[in-house]
Amino acid sequence: RCSCRASGGGLVQAGGSLSLSCEVSGITFDDYAIGWFRQAPGKGREGVPCISRSDRTTYYADSVKGRFTISSDDAKNTVYLQMNNLKPEDTAIYYCAAHAVFCSIQVTEIDYWGQGTLVTVSS
Repeated sequence: RCSCRASGGGLVQAGGSLSLSCEVSGITFDDYAIGWFRQAPGKGREGVPCISRSDRTTYYADSVKGRFTISSDDAKNTVYLQMNNLKPEDTAIYYCAAHAVFCSIQVTEIDYWGQGTLVTVSS
C-alpha cells in the first residue's frame, strides 16, 4: 500500500513560485508514474504534470506548460513540482498520485492517492 506524502503548499502572490514535494513509500518507486492532480473549489480533479519512472517521460497539462516543472530524486523516493509564475487560477488543493508504469490523467485510473496540500495564489 502506497503512502504518498505531499507537502509544500501555501499562500503566494500572483507571479510567485512554490515547490511541492511528494515522498513515496510502500511501493516500488520505479514501477510507478507519479503525478500531481489539482482540484479547485467547485471543479473536478485535473491531472497537471506527471513523470513516468520507467521511461522518464513527462506530461504537462496545457495550462501549466512552461511554468511548472516535475522532477524526481531516486535516492529519496520523492517527486518535486516546481511552480513558477503562479496565477490565481492555479489555486487548488494539489494531490500527488501514483499510477502503475505510465502516466495517466484519468482520475479513475489512479492506483494510489496522497493527501492534498493547499496552494492559494492571490491576485
